This record gives sequence, C-alpha cells and structure tokens, in this order.
Amino acid sequence: MAVTVPVNENIITWALSRAGYDITGFSLKYPTLKVDRWLQGDKQPTVKQLEAFSKKVHVPFGYMFLQEPPNESIDFPFFRTGKPNPTYQVSPNVYDSILELTRRQEWLREYLVQLEVRPLDYVGKFDQNTPVEQIVQDLRNQLNLRAGWTLAFATWEETLTQLIDTIERIGIIVVQNGVVGNNTHRSIPVDECRGFVLVDEYVPFLFVNNADAKAAQLFTLVHELVHVWLGKSAGFNQDQLLPADDPTELLCDQVAAEFLVPAHLLSDVWTGVADIRMLATRFKVSPIVIARRALDLGLLVRAAFFNFYNQYMEAARLKKEQQAGGGDFYRTNKRRISPTFASYVDSAVKSGALTYKDAFKLTGLFGDVYTNFINEVVIK
Repeated sequence: MAVTVPVNENIITWALSRAGYDITGFSLKYPTLKVDRWLQGDKQPTVKQLEAFSKKVHVPFGYMFLQEPPNESIDFPFFRTGKPNPTYQVSPNVYDSILELTRRQEWLREYLVQLEVRPLDYVGKFDQNTPVEQIVQDLRNQLNLRAGWTLAFATWEETLTQLIDTIERIGIIVVQNGVVGNNTHRSIPVDECRGFVLVDEYVPFLFVNNADAKAAQLFTLVHELVHVWLGKSAGFNQDQLLPADDPTELLCDQVAAEFLVPAHLLSDVWTGVADIRMLATRFKVSPIVIARRALDLGLLVRAAFFNFYNQYMEAARLKKEQQAGGGDFYRTNKRRISPTFASYVDSAVKSGALTYKDAFKLTGLFGDVYTNFINEVVIK
C-alpha cells in the first residue's frame, strides 16, 4: 500500500495561486491528482502524487512540508514604466529565473575568488549624480569603443551580437533567455520583464528577455550595463522603451541612448520621421532605438513616437510568428547559458574543482547533451 502524507491547506492553495490556478481549473486540467479532495480532507496524497503536484506548479518539493508559505520577495527593486515606486514581488517565472542566475553567480564568484581574480574596478564606479557624458565615455573606454562605434557593423542585429561578446570579454556574464532555464512551457512575459541585472564586484550577470523583439534588446542590454557602473541591481519592464519615474532608471536610459546614438551625430542628419529606417541602417541600431533617441532629443513628439513604436513592434511580432522552426539548439543555449560562464564551468570540471553532476545542475544540460554543448560552444 502506498504511503500517504498529510497536506497543509495553506501551502497547497498558495502553490496553486502562485502558478496561476484556482482549485477548479487545476482539477479540470489534472483530474487524476484529485487535489480538490486533498483540500476537502477526504483524501491524502501519496508521496509520488505530492511530487507530481509540486512539479506541475513549479514549487520545490520540500516546500510542500512547510507550515507557512515562504517569503519570495526579491532583494532588489523591479521598476515599472509609469509607476512611481518599484516592486519587490515578481511572477514565479521571473522569480525562478532570478534564483537560477543567482545560483550561477554565487558559484562563479566563489570560483573566481579561489582563482585569486581581482574585483572589477568599474562596478559601482559612479552614482546617479554623475554626468551622463562621463559615464558614456567611461563605458566606451572600458569596452574599447569610440563614439559612433555602431557604424562599423553591417546590421543592427550584428551590433547586438558584437556588443554582447564585447561585454563578456570585460568580465560580465550576459544571458539571453525567454523561458525559465530550458523549460519552454514557462515563458517570461516581456510586459513584466525586459531584463534584470545582478550586480557583483567579481561577476555581474545581465539578463535580457529573448522573447522580446531583437529591436528592443540592444537598448535593454545597455540600460542594464549602466546599472553595473552604478553598482545597483535592478529589474525593469521598460514599456515602450520608456523608464520608470526614478532617478537611477532615468539616468540609465539617458546613458544608453547617448552610448548607442550620440546626440550630435543624430541631430546633424535628422530631417523628420521619414528618416527613421534610413538612419537605423546607417547607425546600425534598430529603428525603435532611433525613434526613442529622437524623442529624447525633442526631434520627435511623443504621439509620433508611440505610433511608430506600436506599429514596428506589431510587425516584429507577426514576423516572429511566421518564422518556422525552433532554431539551432546549441546556438540557443549558447546565449541562454553564456559561453563565458560555460567556459568557467568546463575549466572547473577539468581541474577537478567541480563535479560533472554539479556542472549539469549549473548549466541545465545533462549527460551527452552537456558534453556536446561544451565541445560545440567552448572548445570549438
């Protein structure tokens, strides 16, 4: 006879709510678990049933035995466009993504300390009172990029790829992902999270929501990068690429805009809204970055910007829906994990500082898939 375990009604109802279910909806979707009868008290689950329930609601199995729901507040602010105050509560998918990257960061920080790597001197170098131009110039110096550096690339997509690689070369891990780990059933909504940054003096982690249009990811990436220079972890949704009403968020946006499209270069060639796509091609940034920069500089009125933004993003959404296939597995995971992070894991495994079992947990890749990934992304 299977062993049953008592359930805590508070934990079950919390787990259902956390995953976006009510008891009726969950029971209809998973009738064999009979969760409604657990709560009514006329049936208790087996250990296997409780494990199955925890997996379906994406809650660690150990949580099922708590007396009260855990506090899942994050310890840094998440900003929302149009909201005067940040929140410290996020959806389960965003929360679990933060936890996953925090675990990676904690391991890598410890590993770098053991290797006697020095802290990064640019982390927290400035504060919100530092002039925009000073931060922009320091970013360029650190990344070895001159004003107008985007002009050197063939396309704005190439600009994004090259900037990510450049950022990683100075010691920052960049993760592009639109789901929790490799779970394609747990998407991260763009309207909640365009990105977040976990600042650390040894190894900052930048997260960019890959479910977002590529056109918007470049601006998000630089916005996050500025947070590293300010030494402040944060998350944000940046609805329509506009910041929250917060001094730090406003500064990050101003620096990102000037870093990508210097004011004097755009002002010299701007003649009107019809220029946007042509200038995007010239500056090698996306059209919405040009439109946003023109808005900042007073070259474009807000109504015209919002009209252009909404039309462009809708066209980008339709184009994405029409694209067939799920993409190359190794290329996708290269950005989900970061080639720099993967190389550290590989090095630690080969030196005996990390077991394969722990390497699998850190990367979310197991067995031959992990080995093939390392061979394809790190060694190749």
